[in-house]
Amino acid sequence: MTLPETTARLERGLRGELSALAVLDHTTRVLLDAVPADIWCGVVLDPSTLLDTGGQHESGFPESSMRRLFEIEHVEQDDVDNLRALTRRPGKVSLLSRSTHGRLDDSKYYREILQPLGLTDELRILLRDGRRTWGLLVLCRDAHTRPFSSEDLAVAEALSVPACAALRRSLLLSGVDSGPLPDAPGWVVLDGDLGVRSMSPTAHHWIEQLQERHAPGRAEAAPYLLRALAVQARGEPAGAGAHVRAPTSAGRWISLRAWPVDQGGEPTTVVSVGPTDPADLTALVLDVYGLSPRARQIAQHLLLGRSTSEIALHLGVSAYTVQDHLKQIFDKVGVRSRRELVAELFFRHYLPQLADPPLSTDGRLLSPESRTDR
Repeated sequence: MTLPETTARLERGLRGELSALAVLDHTTRVLLDAVPADIWCGVVLDPSTLLDTGGQHESGFPESSMRRLFEIEHVEQDDVDNLRALTRRPGKVSLLSRSTHGRLDDSKYYREILQPLGLTDELRILLRDGRRTWGLLVLCRDAHTRPFSSEDLAVAEALSVPACAALRRSLLLSGVDSGPLPDAPGWVVLDGDLGVRSMSPTAHHWIEQLQERHAPGRAEAAPYLLRALAVQARGEPAGAGAHVRAPTSAGRWISLRAWPVDQGGEPTTVVSVGPTDPADLTALVLDVYGLSPRARQIAQHLLLGRSTSEIALHLGVSAYTVQDHLKQIFDKVGVRSRRELVAELFFRHYLPQLADPPLSTDGRLLSPESRTDR
């Protein structure tokens, strides 16, 4: 099958309203037909923290490798193809053997993760839109499979474009509340081995909504997201903690915050799990729509009910500049007017997250600095 035919097959399967897992399933199925691998996984990322917020792990790395993998990836962050390093480079694909110029043993990740599993190379494919990285596909090969070729990398890079667009669309669906969920946060306590020591009923409810799938028969363990977050929190300065946002299968966004504590000399991590704060959600949703930083600022001012002249004065730009950005915002979000834009952002994404919407007496959203309940 030619590359245009493969791309067309991928695009056909990504039409419609798909969940993030469905996007990853179809993408990896098409990709693996063209670029086979011995171990692979696909993950959804929080673009702000680059933490795994869900994904398909059935054919991925074994449980025994995960803790060290999290430490290398999220705490030490010094390996050549570390995810954070990749997002600072141009391009969407990276092959470990090329990044190390053929000296794989120079890579700690290779020595401690890949080599013990008999794997000889790893291809990482970023699902990114230029500014933000929304997902990651990882393909590994062992010594019995031919090395990755330049053609493999070209196919992977081409397929990453429609895959990223579909993944972003799927995250927009996470603004639609499809059922009643508790609005209070819950708590999870992880022990020194990243096992669950205790979990509140509310936290259990939220954790069950994570879009994370593993191989059948996998031993009961904390989700990868919780463990990666705990490892990162333990590597942060005292009191800093770690934070990530994740879409749920029930159509909500949740936020998880982790803090390491010392209980009788044993390292313990406390994780709060609850609905994403609306102010935090807005920035994420506008990112998902692919708006520029300036366009996001203008959209947020619109949600506060400000006029074109008020926005221009606040941002120190001309009214014509604001109007130009508004046209771009309307095109990106798929609306034709301010009213439709507010309806799309507020009723589709904001309102489902709010038990008590922060509105002023005239019905406008209150800005964070004017709210007295915080």
